[in-house]
Amino acid sequence: MCAATENEILDSQQCQPSPQPQNGVDFVCDRSKILPPFSVVISTVLYVAEFVSAAIICSIYDETDDPVWLGFTITFMLVPAVLTQLALTFIHRDLGRDRPLVLFLHLLLLGPIIRCIEALMIYFQAGRQEEPYVTISRKFKLKKGQRTHMEWEIGHSERKLAAHRNAFKRTAVIQAFLGSTPQLTLQLYATIQEKHLPEARAVLIAITLLSVTYGAVVCSVLAIQIKYDDYKVRLRLVAYLCMVVWRGLEIATRTIALVLFSTALTYWVVLVGLANLLFFFFLPWVEFWMSKASLPDNVEKHMSKLGTTVVLCLVTFLYAAINIFCWSAVQLNLAHRDLIEKQLSWGRLALYYSMRFVENVFLVVMWYFFKTDFYEYVCSPLLGVQLLIGYGLAVLFMMLFYQYCHPCRRLFRHNVADCLRCICCRRHAGHPPASPEHTLPLPPDLTSQLGDCEAPLVDEVLAVD
Repeated sequence: MCAATENEILDSQQCQPSPQPQNGVDFVCDRSKILPPFSVVISTVLYVAEFVSAAIICSIYDETDDPVWLGFTITFMLVPAVLTQLALTFIHRDLGRDRPLVLFLHLLLLGPIIRCIEALMIYFQAGRQEEPYVTISRKFKLKKGQRTHMEWEIGHSERKLAAHRNAFKRTAVIQAFLGSTPQLTLQLYATIQEKHLPEARAVLIAITLLSVTYGAVVCSVLAIQIKYDDYKVRLRLVAYLCMVVWRGLEIATRTIALVLFSTALTYWVVLVGLANLLFFFFLPWVEFWMSKASLPDNVEKHMSKLGTTVVLCLVTFLYAAINIFCWSAVQLNLAHRDLIEKQLSWGRLALYYSMRFVENVFLVVMWYFFKTDFYEYVCSPLLGVQLLIGYGLAVLFMMLFYQYCHPCRRLFRHNVADCLRCICCRRHAGHPPASPEHTLPLPPDLTSQLGDCEAPLVDEVLAVD
């Protein structure tokens, strides 16, 4: 994973600049102690906890003779687990290597555990002996509006550990939105239908909600690091807290609205879900066909056009699954080498949250008029207002993040306050405000100075400043 992990390495080290800058701009940073693989451990713990709790729920459904809940729970437990094994095997390219034990553990759905053990062994063994660096990476460091060129020496341990982080970030997103979100929706629906919440189901609901929130936070961080891959991106603790509240409220209110609607109009919720899925699945392909571009040829080496199309369809399906429950934080561009549109579109962001708010209002209103007798002891208007307020708070924390906590907010041509001011100016004066003075020009592409093996693709680490 040479090209896919180099940017991630930059955030996994504590670099100390040399006393004398080179040519007045470049700092050469020596390799120092590697940060622990927190993301690998978190993803593994969530995977194991969700799988075990779902298995316990399956045993309960089997004892109570509930074949419907049992079948859906097993499906939402096994499908993401299998996809996780395939993703880890594909990213690490184990099929072309002689590793029978690892492949056997993947067949037993224990792949994340052995990968986590490997990552921890690499971390604890790193630094015991001197090893030559593999390559040197170049980045910009943004501090108080000033850009500084920096360089990092990358060793073998850093690269191997970054490959594990890179793989587990992707599997966390797959687990969250192809397994945890349908599992969370199913268990909430079963709780309302059975009018009973056992402890095992409550634990599974809590774990799935944590998994989805973590996956959504990973999506936001990856979107930042992909869009600003020329910069050394490092988020502060307050930024993570803001994202957790934003994503948690957004996903919780959206899921509850869907569940309430499904209890009143069971079959219509299938139509709502399919409409959302098909819209977000075909939207990137329609834009791709309208642009008359060609498919990217660097998705994977030695892959035919058919294989590339299949991979892009899977990526688009995951993109659609994310957007059903929350903002994906990215816009797919199937003609781009990174598959991501790097320009932040405030209009698309505002349109998504506006339409999602209207849809949530519609779902809650339809539930209110067609609700069952189960809610006769519940204050329905208050519950509906609480859901809408919760979603509004999620949007508020999202705006606070982009306005004050975004690590590259100084690079925005317009921020949240500018967009709101622009709307007010158009209403009163009919013209937008001028660009802010602190806007920085976009940097040159440092990746053009590196070889194919050194070309960075994505940054994938959650490091606290």
